[in-house]
Amino acid sequence: MTIAYLNGEYMPLEEARISPMDRGFLFGDGIYEVIPSYGGKMVGFGPHISRMQDGLASIEIKLGWNKDQWRELCTSLLEKNGNGNLGIYLHVTRGADSVRHHAYPEGIEPTVFGYAFEIPPPPVPDREEIKPYTCATGHDMRWDRCNIKSISLLGNVMHFQQGYSKGDGEILLYNENNELTECGACNAYVVKNGVVATPPLDNQILPGITRQLLLEVLRADGSIPVEERVVTMDEVWDADEVWISSSSKEVVPVVQLDGKPVGNGEPGPVWEKAAKLYSAGKYDF
Repeated sequence: MTIAYLNGEYMPLEEARISPMDRGFLFGDGIYEVIPSYGGKMVGFGPHISRMQDGLASIEIKLGWNKDQWRELCTSLLEKNGNGNLGIYLHVTRGADSVRHHAYPEGIEPTVFGYAFEIPPPPVPDREEIKPYTCATGHDMRWDRCNIKSISLLGNVMHFQQGYSKGDGEILLYNENNELTECGACNAYVVKNGVVATPPLDNQILPGITRQLLLEVLRADGSIPVEERVVTMDEVWDADEVWISSSSKEVVPVVQLDGKPVGNGEPGPVWEKAAKLYSAGKYDF
């Protein structure tokens, strides 16, 4: 039975309860994070918590926790749930008020929730063994603050469903200028002539932690050129390779877009090299 955390107490997940007046339930008024962990070793703990704190500050939720408090919570959830291959879900809302009102209320305590769930082992960075993705494409119709990791994910869910209903594992999104943004739940990359390009961080894109760690690893190694710049959909269609990344997927190749092959329709050599570099250097304590 999964052991969860809710407002200072650990309990079986099935016993966790929130008020129907919680603003997370009523308005999607909150921030979340998901941190993968393998055998008790968390991936990107520091960057994940920094992003959590930035998100809380951006929507003016005053929680006041420091990284040590978050680490204690995460470590406890891992230990209480067996320290296997686990994802840690962290969720903070503004809290429960006595009335439903759009303005931020004063004098209420944030709701803090966390639980651990089983995840698969990390993908094998090998072209012969990896399970590649197929993706749909679609016009990005979400809100203009995608850089905030809000619990209000309906726009992402609807886009993800566009691809899922076609049998695809993700959807690549583009804006009104025909420029690549990201996916329903992932960041995106293209490779042409050995050079990796990914859209720059702005309000259209979530600053993915796997994205951050991957770019740091590639730049430190220096053997694969990396560019953060505007990427057009024409470049996507002409790419030798397309990748997507997230904390749960790590870095995986896309071999088909809207039923058409990417490059030669197989995981590419640049992806394999980059994935091996990421796999070797991804842990952050």
